Amino acid sequence: MISALTLGGVAVRRGGRLLFEGMNLSLGRGEAAALVGRNGAGKTSLLRAVAGLVGLEAGEIAFGEADPAQARAEGLHFLSHQDALKSARLAGEELEFWAGWFGGSAAALAAAVDRLELGRLLDLEVRRLSAGQRRRLTLARLLAAPRPLWLLDEPMSPLDADWRAAFGAIMAEHLAGGGLIVAAVHDPLPIPALKVEIAA
Repeated sequence: MISALTLGGVAVRRGGRLLFEGMNLSLGRGEAAALVGRNGAGKTSLLRAVAGLVGLEAGEIAFGEADPAQARAEGLHFLSHQDALKSARLAGEELEFWAGWFGGSAAALAAAVDRLELGRLLDLEVRRLSAGQRRRLTLARLLAAPRPLWLLDEPMSPLDADWRAAFGAIMAEHLAGGGLIVAAVHDPLPIPALKVEIAA
């Protein structure tokens, strides 16, 4: 569905403050962009704008030939820095909910559990999981309900070195399959990515 992502002259204002303006970006299948900048520069706000959660002060965002509303509803994942997990739910229940919400299949869900080694965690309440385990549970949505555009806010934190490498491999496979990634980061991504600096 989404074959490209284009930002033309995008400006975002939050809380009465202009975060940035004149933002241009063009990504095609198999390409990634790393948003860098100081805290508060607007990296997360830009991701939210692409996802349609924040209005634009100026400019436009296009998804190739796809209708923007349909692309946002059916063609992208936005994983914020906050994991949006309900602490009282079992990890398995939480993952099943999100996979179902995004239209994932049972086979894709099982594959995600296996790939991210979540099987022994599924019967635990989310509040009992470590920060790294919660992040893996959140990242499983990407595999349980495949979509072409991934919008990721600090995806590598708080993963340990082994899981950073493992998720780097997952991102590389997504790009190799024609997917697109835009990630807000402080540390370099373990994949080739266009560096986009947002100045506060």
